Amino acid sequence: MERFEFGNPESNTVLIQMTDDQELPGLEHEYDCIRQMTGQDVYLIAVRVHAWNHDLSPWKAPAVFGNEGFSDGAESTLREILELTADKTRQYYIGGYSLAGLFALWAVYQTDVFQGAAAASPSVWFPGFMEYVKEREIRTGIVYLSLGDKEEKTRNRVMARVGDCIREMHDWLKEKGIRCTLEWNQGNHFKNADLRTAKAFAWVLSKGRDRN
Repeated sequence: MERFEFGNPESNTVLIQMTDDQELPGLEHEYDCIRQMTGQDVYLIAVRVHAWNHDLSPWKAPAVFGNEGFSDGAESTLREILELTADKTRQYYIGGYSLAGLFALWAVYQTDVFQGAAAASPSVWFPGFMEYVKEREIRTGIVYLSLGDKEEKTRNRVMARVGDCIREMHDWLKEKGIRCTLEWNQGNHFKNADLRTAKAFAWVLSKGRDRN
């Protein structure tokens, strides 16, 4: 997978994010915002995804918009991502926007290598995901969730569930003792993805620092 790297490669704090062509132009601004918000020396690795609906989906699901359905490539993607976490002297955080945010949440149910998950406007409407969450144990202690305040106001019935789903997940994680927040941003799903993702990483970093 193609990678885009920002910050100090020697940093002990590594942020890993799945991204696509649409998000690439905003990555440098995102990194700058993370640095400004946290003041921390971090290393951001953005991994480019070419088949978004395949590479980030934990299981197969029918299309909810357009004609392209969802495949089950997340497991293979995660195996490649974990190769970036071989140095156990470092702290790793995983995050992303939209379906990449869902992937980040799914990933912390598979492995305990990540200190936290930064999920900005995650696609928690994904069929079967909330049931999956409640049947398994999460393997990180820090989770950030956010959503645009207009995202659930869509005519698409599946995607309109996103508001109820993210509230439910937030409540569930809090009950489980996870350090979790749910932030509401202004606008729809396509507004300020770089800033929203930066805020997500900044929050989990602040909570990770509190634990040390």
